Amino acid sequence: YIFLNPPIYVLCLSVHLIPVNPIREDGLNPKSRKRVMPDLLTEPPAVDPVYEAHVYCNIPTIAEHSMEGHAPHYFKLVSVQVLIRHGDRYPLYAIPKTKRPDIDCVLLPSRKPSHPQLEAFIKHMSKGSTAQLDGSLSSLPRYPSHSLCEMGELTQTGVVQHLQNGQLLREIYINKHKLLLSDWTAKQLYLETTGKSRTLQSALALLYTFLPDFDWKKINMRHQWSTIFCSGSCDCPMRNHYLEEEQRRQYSLRVKNNDLEKIYVDMAKIVGIPTRQLRASNPIDSLLCYFCHNVSFPCTKMGCIGMEHFKVIKRHQLEDERERQEKKVYFLYALLATHPFLNQTVNRLQHIAEGKREEVFVLYSAHDVTLSPVLSALGITEARFPRFAARLVFELWQDGKRPKEHFIRILYNGADVTFQTSFCKDYYKRSSKPMCPLEKFVNFVKRDMFVIFNSTSYHDACHRRLL
Repeated sequence: YIFLNPPIYVLCLSVHLIPVNPIREDGLNPKSRKRVMPDLLTEPPAVDPVYEAHVYCNIPTIAEHSMEGHAPHYFKLVSVQVLIRHGDRYPLYAIPKTKRPDIDCVLLPSRKPSHPQLEAFIKHMSKGSTAQLDGSLSSLPRYPSHSLCEMGELTQTGVVQHLQNGQLLREIYINKHKLLLSDWTAKQLYLETTGKSRTLQSALALLYTFLPDFDWKKINMRHQWSTIFCSGSCDCPMRNHYLEEEQRRQYSLRVKNNDLEKIYVDMAKIVGIPTRQLRASNPIDSLLCYFCHNVSFPCTKMGCIGMEHFKVIKRHQLEDERERQEKKVYFLYALLATHPFLNQTVNRLQHIAEGKREEVFVLYSAHDVTLSPVLSALGITEARFPRFAARLVFELWQDGKRPKEHFIRILYNGADVTFQTSFCKDYYKRSSKPMCPLEKFVNFVKRDMFVIFNSTSYHDACHRRLL
């Protein structure tokens, strides 16, 4: 989330800890639940862990306003490339000796949050036999369906988030800019996802509401085995070196936080395990699920994990994100981790601009560990950590007055961040153009990314140690 000329904000915050209606919308008898999510009406004037958690959850509400597709009337939209994080999911980790959050992953249109096309989506996903799903993707379920979510499984909230993303992008790129017509072909799409059901299902949800007509025969989903989308260019010892340094930085920051350590000790006593074991279980991942789904934090005979525990751990996470952006080590890791992906993006944009490729819409479905280093490498350091269903969009435009000239816009969750990028900040100061010349992006990826390593190529940067 990008702050541009921030106004004065008034904090209006109230936390409800009251029982909700005991009758669930699916008609089942639920366990006793309490609301834990606050009602946040305006953005607080300072960093607030509860507000930031609320933003991270990205609960689907009213239609989102976005800046995608904005350009002078004489510019023509040529191609759009979208990198998404999967939607809301069940935790990857469990807090030991506590009951798992009672979240139902069966899709029910009558249960909130919902979407007008959710029922049709479910029916369509059950007919996916004609899709071309690469490798192991064909064995993955096309939508979540477990009455008690499995670890890491996409929730109904996650599906709805991407149904909304697809609908928003359709209104802009299909209805307004006619990027794809009703007779679109498979060659006009490039689709790629990691091998997790939550990323495949997120991609399918977005495509279902985005495409003029969702035709399984035209869906060719490629499998990307690497979470950083490095494809055949993953051999990079220095990337691994900087990642290890980044992990040491994280550890150093954590051990210096006395408030965090006290909270871990207290939580460990509540659940009856050693503090080290609790810390290793990454409790924030599980607690965020309770928070995002308005479910009471877990209790034992020794007491309950509460909002104060959550606030301290979330505040530390925010401090870690801020320090990570300030320290050079993560930036160095990000440059090497994302170069293969950015290089593939640049090559495709160049070929499309030259008329050598037909792909007008590209979708990569990925994770926070994919999106976060891309933002850092591009120099978009003010961006929030990728929320559930975050989207990063690269738009390619042709100048109608000078057809050989092509420009790009970069948008993050609907905000135009083009001129926050390291390669277009200076251009913005000197030009009245509302976009960045494509060659600026090309030069950054092909050459400028390696200057900090005193190298001229990705291979050289990956294998040369800094003095």
